[in-house]
Amino acid sequence: MAPRTSTLPCAAAPFLGFARHLRGFGFAISPGQVTSFMQAVALLGPRSMNDIREAAYATLAPPPDRRGEFDAHFRAFFHGEVENFIEVDGEEETGIKDDGGDQRQEVDIRRDDESGESASAAERLGLRDFRRNTEDALASFRRELPAVLPVRRSFRNVRTHARGKLDLRRSLREIVQADGDVPIPLFRKRQLVPRKLLILIDISGSMKLWTEDYLRLAHAAVHAAGAEIFTFGTRLTRITSPLRIRDREQALARASALAEDWDGGTRIGPVLLAFLAVPRFSAFARGAAVVILSDGLERGDHAEMETAIRRLSARAWRLSLATPLAGDLRFRPQTAALKAILPVLDDLVDGSSIAALTKFILALARPAPRAEHLWNKRA
Repeated sequence: MAPRTSTLPCAAAPFLGFARHLRGFGFAISPGQVTSFMQAVALLGPRSMNDIREAAYATLAPPPDRRGEFDAHFRAFFHGEVENFIEVDGEEETGIKDDGGDQRQEVDIRRDDESGESASAAERLGLRDFRRNTEDALASFRRELPAVLPVRRSFRNVRTHARGKLDLRRSLREIVQADGDVPIPLFRKRQLVPRKLLILIDISGSMKLWTEDYLRLAHAAVHAAGAEIFTFGTRLTRITSPLRIRDREQALARASALAEDWDGGTRIGPVLLAFLAVPRFSAFARGAAVVILSDGLERGDHAEMETAIRRLSARAWRLSLATPLAGDLRFRPQTAALKAILPVLDDLVDGSSIAALTKFILALARPAPRAEHLWNKRA
């Protein structure tokens, strides 16, 4: 008997196509919102195109400042009206690429001004080659990391001989089995599990000198702690799967082939917002230690970068920015973007060398002064 396959009804195809059309013009729409949109249309009948438009408003949730643009897209897609849409000024799309290679979302982002002197938003596709012999300088980091990761209390209980809550159920069972004799009290406590580690690596042109070291660090973190790794420049790419390959040279070669925006421009804010717009990706940050390896130089208006960092901070247990610029003793967070996100960051640390990064990551479980307090003292 042939297996049953579920296919999308033909009548639902235009609504799915409309969601894809909006994504192509920069609207952040999750798969769950698309499903809700089609369910809302089914509930409404619909009796008119106005019902479909109201269902789109309620489920796809366009930002208030883009309602007019949303209406224009709706009329163009469903009514065939030709509209002049907002065009991206000299830029291409910001893509999201999973390491599975089967899902891709495109987001257009508008830029006006510059707040980072050496940052660029111009996309230039290219590949990097990491296939060369290197010493495994991160061996000690791989050995130490599992034991020093920050931990959290899970909902699972484990048995303990003391210093826990009385396990009444097990204790009563022991009393019954012992014919009423009072045994030694049995205790339980919440199990401690390591927190997730999420590393986001800037691979733009301004970070070219450090990306190879960052990839080597990421490979060690994946094998030592099951870390999740993403790269970003003008696009967002998840490279965790290729980095799971044990041979480092082969893993870096696979990762370099997967990401397509090496040494190009950078769109930190839009890329991080795109990361948060995908539920499966944003779940990686929930309760995790998030480390962003970037110089923090954002081109254009830094409002989107500030919004993304605030949202990421709300999900993460600890949010850290490691910048190679901090390796210079004269460095101060003086750009508009860094000043805006400094109050939100837990750490702003030196990311100029493997030694500095491994020392910081191995100390993530230890309390430390917040970034704003620490850098204000240095000012």
